[in-house]
Amino acid sequence: MDHNNEGINAIRNEDYEQAVKAFSEAIEANPDDPIGYINFGNLLASIGREEEALKAEKFFQKAITLDPDSMTAVYGLAGLYYNLERYDEAARLYEKAIRGGIEGADAPYMLAKSLERTGKLKLSLPYMQRARELAPEDLQIRLSYGILLASLEMFGEAMEELGHVVEKDPDNADAHYNLGVLYAVSTQQREHALSHLKKAFTVSPDHIQAREVYNMISQSEE
Repeated sequence: MDHNNEGINAIRNEDYEQAVKAFSEAIEANPDDPIGYINFGNLLASIGREEEALKAEKFFQKAITLDPDSMTAVYGLAGLYYNLERYDEAARLYEKAIRGGIEGADAPYMLAKSLERTGKLKLSLPYMQRARELAPEDLQIRLSYGILLASLEMFGEAMEELGHVVEKDPDNADAHYNLGVLYAVSTQQREHALSHLKKAFTVSPDHIQAREVYNMISQSEE
């Protein structure tokens, strides 16, 4: 069996020790093939610990050195940097991956999130819009798009997006929370605000922010 396929199958079976062995053998057998380095990098990045993340970075960088046009390696390194909160670097690589031909909604979505994390909300908007166009049924993207619109004070559009999310997923606490805040801030419709905030901490009792805002609005009515 091909060592890379063996390693991927091992990951599916949650046999990570075997996956490490298989990817190591893939690299040893074909040291100039970037695939083994990419697979090993993805495996190490998925572990989530800083030590493994630093090793993963080297594997992705080696893959890019071997094949500068490998957008799979670029995308993997971008994801690693995002998880390490190196958002500027992540944004540059996500943009490179998109320009290099990476398809689907994930890349523009992650580029938007990276830009958002660095405070570049206006720059992130077209990428979030693109992600929504590519995956209109993805409620996480629609939620993030709604929150971004609200942050940019595009309240009408934000309410439409968040309303869509709660319609499709009535127990989405984050959507209810953000809708509640939106009603309170943009329309001053307190009853709607309180209703959504209460729903947020009812379906998610650990949603402390929703409860705090609910109490604040309730007390201001007295």
